[in-house]
Amino acid sequence: MDATTVSEARILDAALLEQARERCLREDITLLDAIQEISGWENAELTRILGESFGYPVLNMAELQALSPDFNTLPYTDCAQRQMFWAQEKSGAGLLVLSNPFDEAAETWGLRQGTHNKGRVVLAHPGDIQAYLAQQEHQMRAMDGVDVQTHKAGSDEVAAIITLTSIRDDTSPVVKLVNSTLYDALKLRASDIHLECDANCLHVSYRIDGVLVPITEVPGQEMSEQVISRIKVMAELDIAERRIPQDGRFKVRVNMRELDFRVSVMPNIHGEDAVLRLLDRQSLAEEAHALRLDHLGLDSYTMAAIRKLAAKPHGMLLVTGPTGSGKTTTLYAAITEIHTGRDKIITIEDPVEYRLPRVLQIPVNEKKGLTFARGLRSILRHDPDKIMVGEIRDGETAQIAIQAALTGHLVFTTVHANNVYDVLGRFLHMGVDVYSFASALNGIVAQRLLRVNCPHCATDIQPDAEALRQAGLDMDKVQGWRFKAGQGCGNCRGVGYKGRKAVAEVLILNDGLRELIVGRAPISALKEHAREAGLRALERTAMELVACGETTLEEVLRVAG
Repeated sequence: MDATTVSEARILDAALLEQARERCLREDITLLDAIQEISGWENAELTRILGESFGYPVLNMAELQALSPDFNTLPYTDCAQRQMFWAQEKSGAGLLVLSNPFDEAAETWGLRQGTHNKGRVVLAHPGDIQAYLAQQEHQMRAMDGVDVQTHKAGSDEVAAIITLTSIRDDTSPVVKLVNSTLYDALKLRASDIHLECDANCLHVSYRIDGVLVPITEVPGQEMSEQVISRIKVMAELDIAERRIPQDGRFKVRVNMRELDFRVSVMPNIHGEDAVLRLLDRQSLAEEAHALRLDHLGLDSYTMAAIRKLAAKPHGMLLVTGPTGSGKTTTLYAAITEIHTGRDKIITIEDPVEYRLPRVLQIPVNEKKGLTFARGLRSILRHDPDKIMVGEIRDGETAQIAIQAALTGHLVFTTVHANNVYDVLGRFLHMGVDVYSFASALNGIVAQRLLRVNCPHCATDIQPDAEALRQAGLDMDKVQGWRFKAGQGCGNCRGVGYKGRKAVAEVLILNDGLRELIVGRAPISALKEHAREAGLRALERTAMELVACGETTLEEVLRVAG
């Protein structure tokens, strides 16, 4: 029987096993990998067939996460080495979770370790077990293996050097917890770390792909206070002041990579909370090297519109959206595409995120008096052709940026607003001259970042009736749509989503829109004119991703409303 026949049969027979064993000998791979390569079965299908063949119940990633691991019965290091673990169900019954049913010796050894549990044996895919154990490792990180050398934090010095080595040289649980949290955030590519104190414990969460993910809880209010104090020391904040918000920053070096953290400490009724924004300089430099609009996942229509605006000789290109929607990344991608070396490009940012060759990049330093407005005035005396203002926060900066756009410069900037129409109200609220603003503005890009379905575990689903109703859709309108959703696997850490994609709408100003803005026309009139001019709504682009199965309707409703 050849491989195709075996795959179609969906059974584990002697012919398939013989082929798999021969491949193991030739290619030095595991038997499970060989079976999967020959059969072409997906992870879930392989595990189901193995379970049927050996008579074991099968657990998926979601079911694994409902278990409580028992690392007293089988230590974590043994679990990771043998890809198995003991756990307890909610009923209290013991389970030995295996990844390889062919390894009888490992199974016998595992059962012998947990004979007092009198549990049953279940099966899970090796990738799911690996992801589950990794999640448990993150929660135990404070107790295993971070060695920290602390240095005096300064403007250009690191607050700590973190490496994964023995913990025996460091006896401070607070330092271990803080530095292990920073290490894990880098490993999981988190954008923010949230430390939240309540009456009984400290909650640690990471923002991953725009969503807050609970990581662990550290019991004890005293420990919570010490952790926040440690963060303050690293950021050179006042540890005695607990009644007002404080902002700061610090650097650490992890595995020879220098990380910047922006710190915000906020008082609450139980003490203080802290949020740390992580900036990985090396990763950002690698991304900036090949940063282009087509790498952001934008559709061809939107990319063409943004490129048209970025190619203008003067005026203003505004990108808007909530925090974390990728505004700055879009501007950098546009600047990278037009950067030929023949124009003087200057940026002022807080902080400088991507580092671009032959671009003068100025970091805001409010403690030294270098604000956006003051820096922008100085930039205009430095003979620029193109200017990027990281964010317009006040009327003074807005007015200077508008004047720069009116005097022959191309200005790229961002502003916080929900959509292209709210931007107009935001600028008028800042007190800018409406005629100057309308004359300077070339176009507005409003964008969001949507999580996309994990390609490894996404399957066809039936659309949720309530979600359809919230989106203003019915079954007749979605005929032919292919609804898909990730079920959770080792590749996506059980979330069902892996990675994000930008969706945007682009409003290109014409004379008609400028007349409406100067005349302070109602938003309804602006929307009608924009639709007639060909505005492609952000919601429409997002729904097209749902229709082809790239993301879910629930994700679109969460992000785009």
